[in-house]
Amino acid sequence: MIEAPLILIVAIIIIALIFDFTNGFHDSANSISTVVSTKVLSPRKAVAFAAFFNFIAAFGFGVAVASTISKIIQLDIVQTGLIPYIILSALIGAIAWNLITWFFGLPTSSSHALIGGITGAGISAAGLAAIKWSTVELVAMFMVISPMIGLACGFVFMAVVLNLTKKANKQTTETYFRRLQLFSAAAYSFSHGTNDAQKTMGIIVPLLFSIGYFGAGVDPNNLPVPLWVILIAHGAIALGTLSGGWRIVKTMGYKITKLRPVHGFAAETAGAATIIGASVIGIPVSTTHVICSSIMGVGTTMGASTVKWGVARSIMFAWILTIPISALIGFVAFTGIRIVIGY
Repeated sequence: MIEAPLILIVAIIIIALIFDFTNGFHDSANSISTVVSTKVLSPRKAVAFAAFFNFIAAFGFGVAVASTISKIIQLDIVQTGLIPYIILSALIGAIAWNLITWFFGLPTSSSHALIGGITGAGISAAGLAAIKWSTVELVAMFMVISPMIGLACGFVFMAVVLNLTKKANKQTTETYFRRLQLFSAAAYSFSHGTNDAQKTMGIIVPLLFSIGYFGAGVDPNNLPVPLWVILIAHGAIALGTLSGGWRIVKTMGYKITKLRPVHGFAAETAGAATIIGASVIGIPVSTTHVICSSIMGVGTTMGASTVKWGVARSIMFAWILTIPISALIGFVAFTGIRIVIGY
């Protein structure tokens, strides 16, 4: 019977918060790229602005996403003592992929990296039966659907805005949307915190289950999320956002398409609506995928040629690789841990 020492549980929770921090660091560009590229806010002010709304999202739309993430591993099938080692291996896979893609300036999904890491580590620990495949399939399905929704929303919302302002003075409209973009950026940062911080909660909760934190008789398929877990998860992602990630800001804000305040407002509003909708129904979507596709959708209203599809293709290639590579790293990490613990 494998049992993880309490100090290891504490260490893994700290590593989970480091992952949450890297999530905010990696995804800060999602929240601030448009307001920086349109010069509505300076980079320093933009990251502070985004970090604030990342944190107050703790009091937003519940924990349905955290519940979904906590169910990827079949807790009633996998040996309880192995759960901490599976989570540790998953975090190694996710953090490694986050750092690799950050280095190359690619806005990939921290969420899918985590899900890939969990899947690979779970398979390494207890085979295919360890994974609740219906949850993984749901995530994989929305890996395709959510960018399509973001693209469509970005295009439609921008078309509506252009139609409503076609007779307005251009300079007046520009000034108006520079102010409005502060609200859209706040909404997007809030939605980012709402969805992404819950993913870290969703891996801390099984850790607590593995040490009997919730007491006897608790349903492993319906674990509660303690308030302190909610607050530290949002605190970590907010600190990560505050640290920023300028390499990815350049890709998001400058290389996909040229943005003005009206475009930034449309992209952020479309992205926020898509992510909040997913959060309410418990779907862990990629905030990176959504904002990228929203920017593309907005850009296409100026003509398909205004979007740099070569950059978009390189981003999408990295998206496709995220789950399998992070799963492979998670699988290898657990294999190494298995040797160390003698399982």
